[in-house]
Amino acid sequence: MKFKAFLTQDGVNLLDKRFLPSLDKIGRTCHLYLTRDHAVFLHNLIGGDGVQSVAQFKKEVIFRDYRISSQNEDRIAFAIDVALLHRALRSAQAIQLQSQDDTAAIQIKLVKKLPAGSRNPAPFLTFETKGLRSAVVQDVPISKPFSRADVAQLQDALDASQDLPQTLVQVPDLSQLQNLVDRLKNVGELLMLSITQYGDLHLQVSTSLITVGSEFRKLRVLGVQAAAPSGDQNLTAPTRTEMAIQRGEALSVQVSLKHLAKSLQCLLAKPDCAFYGISPQGGCLTVIFQFFIPGTRLTDKSISFHCRLPVLDTGSS
Repeated sequence: MKFKAFLTQDGVNLLDKRFLPSLDKIGRTCHLYLTRDHAVFLHNLIGGDGVQSVAQFKKEVIFRDYRISSQNEDRIAFAIDVALLHRALRSAQAIQLQSQDDTAAIQIKLVKKLPAGSRNPAPFLTFETKGLRSAVVQDVPISKPFSRADVAQLQDALDASQDLPQTLVQVPDLSQLQNLVDRLKNVGELLMLSITQYGDLHLQVSTSLITVGSEFRKLRVLGVQAAAPSGDQNLTAPTRTEMAIQRGEALSVQVSLKHLAKSLQCLLAKPDCAFYGISPQGGCLTVIFQFFIPGTRLTDKSISFHCRLPVLDTGSS
């Protein structure tokens, strides 16, 4: 199996300033999945619990002169330490800037090398900063590349993670939501989160001593939606939510506040907005981050980023 490509300057900036800091907050180790058309960073899709995340890029967003080949339909996957990857990228970028060489470029490739003191070669993702007069090489250790069966399992998990909830509500002010979650973490560890087809997002933390909640109303709704009953306006948020659940127009799940706070670290990737939804039967809470083409309100379809939070308890549906 072979892989090599040059990083574009936009790709370096995108990974260094936005996505790698975000991915490192979700988990130290992730899977990097390379195909003919995409590079995908994945957390906890196989063999892990906690927050699942998928950051997918069309190859042209990050690379040029992209070459990949394997006996598994040109698909390669391996585990890598996000912090080490980020450190190598930053170091390569610094060397590139210090070289004062306009032709300097950062190439990455898969190699096998003999580590010091070892008799067995090990796989590495190598960063080579090339200029006219010199080249600097840095090696990032990776796991043994996945077998055909493991790649198939990873692809199946990736396909399953793409299933969308029937109702999604847009949260336009993510910093406000992050501040709310930070405050709720001081109250308890578990959060009851409800989403209605009217565009209401209700969050509530309860302990034996206190119940604290907050609500976002009349949010933009994608997918299945319904008109809010006019008679509910004077009711409390918990009562309105419970009635919506009984009418089959809302779903409610309990999630870990720690997991929700971790998913909000994706704000480091600077998404333009986010959509929240609960999968049918309350299987998981899905958070989809949306990115716009710079200078427009059009969705950048070359980048996708979403998280799935495990559900601790399913509310009525």
